[in-house]
Amino acid sequence: MARSVQALPKAHLHLHFTGSLRITTLRALADKHGLRLPAALVQDWPPRLRATDERGWFRFQRLYDAARACVQDESDMRRIVREAAEDDAAEGSRWLEIQVDPTSYAPFVGGLTPALEIVLDEARAASRETATEVAVIVAASRTRHPMDARTLARLAAQYAGDGPGTVVGFGLSNDERRGDTAEFEPAFRIAGRAGLARVPHAGELLGPSHVRDALDHLSPDRLGHGVRATEDPALLESLVRRGVTLEVCPSSNVALGVYEELSHVPLRRLVDSGVGIALGADDPLLFGSRLLAQYESARTDHGLTDEELAELARGSVRGSRAPEATRAALLADIDAWLAAPSADRSPSRAGDALRG
Repeated sequence: MARSVQALPKAHLHLHFTGSLRITTLRALADKHGLRLPAALVQDWPPRLRATDERGWFRFQRLYDAARACVQDESDMRRIVREAAEDDAAEGSRWLEIQVDPTSYAPFVGGLTPALEIVLDEARAASRETATEVAVIVAASRTRHPMDARTLARLAAQYAGDGPGTVVGFGLSNDERRGDTAEFEPAFRIAGRAGLARVPHAGELLGPSHVRDALDHLSPDRLGHGVRATEDPALLESLVRRGVTLEVCPSSNVALGVYEELSHVPLRRLVDSGVGIALGADDPLLFGSRLLAQYESARTDHGLTDEELAELARGSVRGSRAPEATRAALLADIDAWLAAPSADRSPSRAGDALRG
C-alpha cells in the first residue's frame, strides 16, 4: 500500500501571506469590514485564471488585491499567520516560511516595522502552539521602484535570524514581466550580507533567460518556481551545480496557464536532473489547493514512488532555513515514514529527542 503523503513530514517554502487565506476566512473578513468580494471569490470559487498575457494577469491581480483589501487590522494579520500554521500542520508540514510584503498592511497598523513585527510575533506564538514552526520571508514587488526593495531588505536584515518568528529570507515577487531584474541587485546584496536566503521569483511566466537574469544579478539560494529552466538543459545543469533549490508550485503553473494540465508540469524532468526541489502551494486562496495536493499530484500525475516523494520532502528541508535541530528531526522522521511498511503506519517521531 502507498504511504500517506499527508503523514509525510515536510517543509513549506513557497506560501504567500494573503494567498494563504482560507476562502471562509476571506469571506468572514469581508463581512467584518463591510466589503463586497468579486463573484469569483464568492459563488464561483476557485476562479478560472490564466495569466500568460497582460489581461489575464490583471484579472489575477485584481482578485488578489480584493482579498488583500480585506486585511485591515492586527487581528486580521494574526489570524492569517495562525491559520496558515494550522493548515500546514494538518498536512504534515512542520516548517513554514511564509512570504509577506509588509507594505500592503503598514497603513492599518502604523508603518512597515509594526506590520512586520505583528507577523513575527504571531509566527512565534503559532510555532509554540501548533505542530508547525513558522518563519518569515520579506518580499519586495517587481511593480514598485527598486529603492522600495532596498528599504524592505534593510528592514528584513534587522530581524534576521535562524529560527521560528524571525526573518529568514528576502524575496522578489509579482509579475515577472515587470521591472528590470538587475535594478534589484543592491537590495539582494543587503539581504545577503545579513545572512538571509535570497529567494526571488523567476522562470514561471518567463523562460530560461529570466532565470539566467536572476542567477546573474540576485545570487539566489532558491528560485520561486523556476520550472521553465527545463527548456534549457545547460541552465538546468547550472542550477544543479550552484545548489539552487526550486520552489515548484504545480497548481500555480496550471492555474496561470503556463501548462495546460498538472501532468504537463515538468516535475519528472526536474527530479531526474538532480536539482533541489521544494513543492509549494503559492496562493491556495486563488488556486484552490494547498501543499498536500502538490504531493498528491506528484504521485498520481507524475508517477513518483514513495522513495521519490520522500526525496522531495528532504529537498524541502534541505532548502529551508530551519534550525539544525528542526532539520535533523524532520529528516529522521522522513526516513521513518519511508521505513513504515504500510499506509496505516505514521512516522515514529524519531526526532522527538532532538526537539527536546
